[in-house]
Formats: sequence, structure tokens, C-alpha cells
Amino acid sequence: MTWAKADLQTQGGYDVSYLRYWVDGQRGKIFCLVEAPDANAAATVHREAHGLVAEEIYEVQEGS
Repeated sequence: MTWAKADLQTQGGYDVSYLRYWVDGQRGKIFCLVEAPDANAAATVHREAHGLVAEEIYEVQEGS
């Protein structure tokens, strides 16, 4: 998961914190849990760190 390491190295400049990753190898999907000021900041970290971008970003709230 070198892309995860790249996220962690890049996140600090954007007030973003990648917390957890899940991989669904059968479907070819990767899921990330991230704290960020907004979806754009989270996407920017991915784009700058390794060039991969999310197909979809969902805002979630703990406990809701």
C-alpha cells in the first residue's frame, strides 16, 4: 500500500488526516476514512500524493 504511505506523507499540508483504509480486491475498490475540512481537500491529497482520485466521496458524521 505505497499509495497509503504517500497519502500520510502529503496530508499535513491540507489539514487532512487519513484514518483507515479498506480494500475490496474482488470488486477492485479501495475505501478510505478521512477527516478533512471538505471533500476537495481530501481529493487534493490523493491527487498530489499518487494521482489516484476517488470515484465518489461521501460526507459522514460519527454517531448519525
